[in-house]
Amino acid sequence: MQIIPAIDIIDGKCVRLTHGDYGQKTIYNEDPLEVAKQFEDIGLMRLHLVDLDGAKAAAVKNWKVLEVIAAKTSLVIDFGGGIKTEKDVAIVFDSGAALATIGSMAVKEEETFTGWLQKFGVAKFLLGADVRDEKLTITGWTEKTDIWIYDFIQKYMEKGMTQIFCTDVSKDGALEGPSTELYKNIVQKFPELHFIASGGVSSIDDIYALQEINCGGVIIGKAIYEGRISLKDLKKLNR
Repeated sequence: MQIIPAIDIIDGKCVRLTHGDYGQKTIYNEDPLEVAKQFEDIGLMRLHLVDLDGAKAAAVKNWKVLEVIAAKTSLVIDFGGGIKTEKDVAIVFDSGAALATIGSMAVKEEETFTGWLQKFGVAKFLLGADVRDEKLTITGWTEKTDIWIYDFIQKYMEKGMTQIFCTDVSKDGALEGPSTELYKNIVQKFPELHFIASGGVSSIDDIYALQEINCGGVIIGKAIYEGRISLKDLKKLNR
């Protein structure tokens, strides 16, 4: 199972939000590159980089941070937040991201996103699904939809998507444990999917539980920054 640390960016700094609330923000490091290098130094290979300013502004903002991390580490970076136009997609790839992370666009602008898949290639995108009670939420978790997560995954797998991560927004940043039952159902329903769990991971035991249900990867954020999971623990897991 891939261990994928997350770095969330506001004003070029490494931060975490609780339940996606910009009012509940903690700054963990002024220098995201320093954080990324710590992950690289213990042998991790992936990085989930989120432009929270971009998500709010509906346009990529922190691409300079991406550029620096991509140039100065060998991490395989997926970058998301504010990717709304083809120009945004191009900026993200030109700045060194291996994958562009798309969430709301895949729901609201299906035709546009499908066009990007055709133009840039399905392998260049990581699909993100934010859910509450198995229904998708979009636009930074502010809008609820009636779209069932399983229908959403099925539709995009039919378009060739192979990597999807899912965040239960009721768990994210709360350090209360992940939605193991939900993720187990998804993995069982779509065994050929490279499924990445996200949100709520608070301990090494949570990671083992996700490993047990055959998740392909796990995104970990706040638990690292709050010291619940040490870099030493992640190094062991990554062997």
